[in-house]
Amino acid sequence: MWEKDININEVREIRSRTTVYFGVGAIAKIGDICKDLKARGLDKLIVVTGHGAYKKTGAWDHVTKAFADNGITYVHYDKVTPNPNTHHVNEAAKMAADFGAKAMLAIGGGSAIDAGKSVAILMKNPGKTAEELYEFKFTPTEAAPIIAINLTHGTGSEANRFAVVTIEEKNFKPAIAYDCIYPMYSIDDPALMAGLSENQTRYVSIDAVNHVVEASTSTVASPYAIDLGISVVQLVAKYLPVALKDPSNMEARYFLAYAALIAGISFDNGLLHYTHALEHPLSGVNPNLTHGLGLAMLLPAVLKNIYPARPATLAALLAPIVPGLKGEASEAETVAKGVEKWLFSVGSTHKLEDEGFKAADVEKLVNLAFNTPSLAGLLAIAPTKADQEAVRVIYTESLTPYNK
Repeated sequence: MWEKDININEVREIRSRTTVYFGVGAIAKIGDICKDLKARGLDKLIVVTGHGAYKKTGAWDHVTKAFADNGITYVHYDKVTPNPNTHHVNEAAKMAADFGAKAMLAIGGGSAIDAGKSVAILMKNPGKTAEELYEFKFTPTEAAPIIAINLTHGTGSEANRFAVVTIEEKNFKPAIAYDCIYPMYSIDDPALMAGLSENQTRYVSIDAVNHVVEASTSTVASPYAIDLGISVVQLVAKYLPVALKDPSNMEARYFLAYAALIAGISFDNGLLHYTHALEHPLSGVNPNLTHGLGLAMLLPAVLKNIYPARPATLAALLAPIVPGLKGEASEAETVAKGVEKWLFSVGSTHKLEDEGFKAADVEKLVNLAFNTPSLAGLLAIAPTKADQEAVRVIYTESLTPYNK
């Protein structure tokens, strides 16, 4: 039924440009990647990571062995935090320049990969800063070659052209999208994800669901984005409860990782709108807020807003978590409550008030949603009119649960 929402006369770009090695044991492919890098003369790298996951997962042992076997030297920037900021990017870019790095390898989830992509841009644009990049003061056409070893099943950044970095001084959390930051190679190894905590498991998978809800309903959505999205929600609905109950279940990790990968490709094609545009001000104000939790708190109110505009698509997409939908505009509130019930069932029970946001904060958040570089562009492709009043209502209705 979702086909009804597609205008067959509108031409869409279908994107997927990264070679992704996917599957349990895929980390072993780092040897082949390093062999190819060496052959291309890319024998000096900067490695960008967070504080510890790159080691705890076992990825580091494989990477350093592959470096040694192929004569690759490197410097290592290991200060990236969740919601990385421009200072991290500038510091790592200086380290890369001082070393003479020719390529960038990131190990981690979306934070490390996004920071690494940004470093790769600055490596090819000497004299520029991360602040200039994320305030759109220049448009990059080149970046150093990018390799991503993904450690979570949520980001999608390992296979698309997006990156997000915070400008802390302004509470800005913009997004960039440039063809030059598609990774050359990526690795998605579910075995590296088995150590994710319960909360990480929960919220990265919720991030993937949000990716496809938005990509499938934007004004630039393609059948490809929607078709991928339907598979994503089916897989997350089936395998997230399994992974929460048994973190070592490799089948569950595999299909959650696959769901996240194709969700990243989905939003590379259909882009994003309300939920991400409204979450970025939340974690821009509070960098300690988990991105996936921010999205989860907003999603029901966003669905209430957009369901009447894309009922057939959303009925098909959400069928695994809100069964029995007919694709009728009148179901909007039912969908909002049903998705919130599903979120609560997988342990995502917080709303904005639980994270310290109050009604008095709504106006600041609305202003950030429209003034943060790039976010107005996301709102412009929402399937409903994304004016300040619509955004204000979503934030306000996300303060407390619909299901009392």
